[in-house]
Amino acid sequence: MTDTLLPGLYIVATPIGNLQDLTARAADVLSRADVIAAEDSRVTAKLLNHLGLKKSVTRYHDHSDESVRAALVERMAGEAVALVSDAGSPLISDPGYKLVRAAREAGREVTTLPGPSATIAALTLAGLPTDRFLFAGFLPAREKARADAIAELSSIRATLVFYESAQRLGKSLAALAETLGNREAAVVREISKRFEETITGTLAELAERYADAPPKGEIVIVVGPPGEAAPPDEAEIDEALREALGRLPPGKAAAEVASRFGLRRGDLYDRARALKDGM
Repeated sequence: MTDTLLPGLYIVATPIGNLQDLTARAADVLSRADVIAAEDSRVTAKLLNHLGLKKSVTRYHDHSDESVRAALVERMAGEAVALVSDAGSPLISDPGYKLVRAAREAGREVTTLPGPSATIAALTLAGLPTDRFLFAGFLPAREKARADAIAELSSIRATLVFYESAQRLGKSLAALAETLGNREAAVVREISKRFEETITGTLAELAERYADAPPKGEIVIVVGPPGEAAPPDEAEIDEALREALGRLPPGKAAAEVASRFGLRRGDLYDRARALKDGM
């Protein structure tokens, strides 16, 4: 491997707890980068000390002046800039996307070094469906905004993943239970650290557990998808058929309603004809 990296932006995933989780490639890029753009230089310093590295570090975070971003993009023309967050994969609940977008607009090379992610790690620990999931970041702190955000997510048929602080965990779990009902869930904390813990149960059970006992550490909430919708009753099906029959012949009305409720067209055709005769 050459001593000099090609100019551009290197998106480097860093450990979320155990420093041994840093990949060999990530360590190599950090050792050879011309500058490291870090969310918090003090946090990144601990990682660099672990690697025995002394590097130029520039603070880059959500409140950085636009001139800081422009200066980094300018440097990418001839230097290798490594972007790191405090923990995990940059851009996940992190402002780095603005730097990536600016780098691409300027024609700079952009590459990623995949690695640790609290979202993925929590999903593997929770024991909930992972075929479809939605990362929703942090819930709003204010009660009304939090309730609105949860309501917006309530109909999504996927496992939901949230980041949360220890102090707000109990209130967030209670709000989730109130809107989402008795779904299965997990509270995962201190991933890859000595006191890693995964507690599973219903949202109501977890809300009660943490109501007056906030845990320590970094926390991920994983909420299972909603259960299967209850099958429609006969009155609901007949009402839908009557409405469709006002616009369509029996065959097409039966097909439309069958598609809507996930039923077989043939099972509804005779019913549609009988309803049509009685109209």
